[in-house]
Amino acid sequence: MNRRPFDPRLLRRVPAARRDLAVLALLGVLAAGLIVAQATALASALATAFEGQLNSRALAGFVVAVAARSALVWAQGTVSARVAATVKATLRADLFQAVGRHGPAWVAGQRAGQLATLSGRGLDALDAYFTGYLPQLVLSVTVPVAVLARVVFADWGSAVIIACTLPLIPIFGALLGWQAQAATERQWRRLSLLGGHFLDMVAGLPTLRAFGRARAQTEVVRRMADGHRVATMKTLRIAFLSALVLELVATLSVALVAVPVGIRLLGGGLALQTALLILLLTPEAYLPLRAAGSRFHASMEGLTALDEALTVSAAPAAPRASEGAATPHGRGEIRFEAVTVAYERTTALRDVTLTIRPGERIAVIGPSGAGKSTLLGLLLGFVTATSGRITVDGVDLATADPDAWRRQVAWVPQRAHLFAASLADNIRLGAPDTPPEALAAAVRDSALDDVVAGLPDGLDTLLGERGHGLSSGQRQRVALARAFLRDAPVVLLDEPTARLDTAAEAVVLDATRRLVAGRTSLLVAHRPALLADADRILRIEDGRVTELTPEPTPKVAR
Repeated sequence: MNRRPFDPRLLRRVPAARRDLAVLALLGVLAAGLIVAQATALASALATAFEGQLNSRALAGFVVAVAARSALVWAQGTVSARVAATVKATLRADLFQAVGRHGPAWVAGQRAGQLATLSGRGLDALDAYFTGYLPQLVLSVTVPVAVLARVVFADWGSAVIIACTLPLIPIFGALLGWQAQAATERQWRRLSLLGGHFLDMVAGLPTLRAFGRARAQTEVVRRMADGHRVATMKTLRIAFLSALVLELVATLSVALVAVPVGIRLLGGGLALQTALLILLLTPEAYLPLRAAGSRFHASMEGLTALDEALTVSAAPAAPRASEGAATPHGRGEIRFEAVTVAYERTTALRDVTLTIRPGERIAVIGPSGAGKSTLLGLLLGFVTATSGRITVDGVDLATADPDAWRRQVAWVPQRAHLFAASLADNIRLGAPDTPPEALAAAVRDSALDDVVAGLPDGLDTLLGERGHGLSSGQRQRVALARAFLRDAPVVLLDEPTARLDTAAEAVVLDATRRLVAGRTSLLVAHRPALLADADRILRIEDGRVTELTPEPTPKVAR
C-alpha cells in the first residue's frame, strides 16, 4: 500500500491535472507571501496605534493583504475542485478501459461489486483529498519556510525555537498516521466486500427467495455492515486522537516562542513591532501543519481508493496486436495447436489439438464445468491460453487485432444480456447503423416477429433491466436476431436452448438451423435435438477433447 501523501503515478496517468497542480503550488507560494505581508502590516499598524498615531499605509496594506488572501482561498478551492473532477473522470475512464481490455474473466476475478464500489464511492472520496488535504499540504511547505525566513531577520532566537519545534508536528502526525492508514485499509476492504456481496445478493434475490435464504443473507449483510461500522469508528478514534495530539504540540510550541518574547518585551530587549510580528507569525507557521494532519485523516479513504484504482487500471492485459497486423479471415480454417488453459485452482483445457474446417458445424458436449464455455471463450478472446496457440486462416489470434476478429464472430450465449433500452437498440447492439430493412429481416429470421407484434410499441418498446418483460425464449430469440444482423462467417452458440420449454425450444432450434447454415459454427449442446445437424461431435471431459461419431437421428414427422 502506498503511504506517500502524493502518488507520483498520478502525474503520469492523469497528465491533464499537471497544469492545475502547478497552479495550486503557485497559489501556495503566493499565500505564504501574503501571510507574511499581512502580519507585517498588522504589526506595524498596531505598534503605531499604541504610540497614539495612525499608520494609514500599514492599514491599507493589511486590508489589501486580507482581500488578496480571500481571493486566493477562492482560487485554491476552484482549482482543487477542478483537478479533483479531472482525476476522478480520468481514473473512471481508465477503469472502464481496463474492463474492456481484460474482458469478462478478469472482471469476475476482480469481483464486479468491488470494481463498482471503487469506481463509485471510492473515487468520490478523492474530493476530500484534492479540495482539503492537497492545498494544505502545499501550504504546510510554503508557509513555514516563508515565516522562518521573515522571523530570522526579525529575531533569530525565536526563529531557532520555531525551527526546532516545527518537525514535532509531522513526526507525531506520521506516527499516528501509520496507525490510521492500517485502520483505513481495513475499513476500505470491508466496504469493498460489503459492496460486492450486496450486488451479488441483489442479482440473486429471486434464487434466494425461492430457497428461503433471503433472510439469512440479510443477516449476513447486516453483520458485514456492522463490521464496516466498527472499522470506521476505530479510524475516527485515531483521527480524533491525532487532532488532539497535533493541537497540543502546536499550542506548546507557540507558547515556547510567546513566553520568551513577552519577557524580553517587558524588559525592553525587544521592540513592540518586532514582538507583535513574531506573535502574529508564529501560529501561522504551525497552522498549515495542524490542518494538513487533520485533513489527511479525512482523505485517507480517497488515498486508499486512489492507490487501488491506479494499481487495478494498470494491471497488464494480454498483449495486443501491433498496427498493421494481419487480420484473420473468418472463412478460413481454425486450428487449436496443443492449447492448454490453466487457472489458479484448476486446468480447464489440456493440450487441445483441433481443426475446424470452413463451413463445418461442430457440436460440443460434456459435463458441466468440463471446459466447453472455455473453448468458446478462447475464440472470443475472453480467455487467454496458458500454452499453445490458435490460428484462423493461418493467423495467430494472439497477434491479431481482437476487435477486427470479433467483428467476424457472432455469439449467442446461454443467457443473453439485454439492456434497459428499446428492443431495436438491443438487437442492433453489434451493428448500430443497420438500416430498417436489415433489422426487419433479422427479426423475421430469428422468429421474433410475433413477439414484436405483441409489444405495445413494437421494436421501439423499452425493455427493463436485463430484458425484464421478455421470457427466456424471447430473450434467446433477441440474441439470435443479433447474430443474424451481424452476418458473421463464424457463429458460436453456448447452449441456446437451455432452460427453455418444448415449444420455445422448437422455435429457437429452427432459428438456430437457419443461422448456422453456410457458416462455420461451434455449438455447445446438451439436448439431442441440437446434435442432429452437427457434422462432428466433440466431447470435453476433464479438460480433454475427444471426437465422437454422430449417430443419425430419425426425423420426426410434424
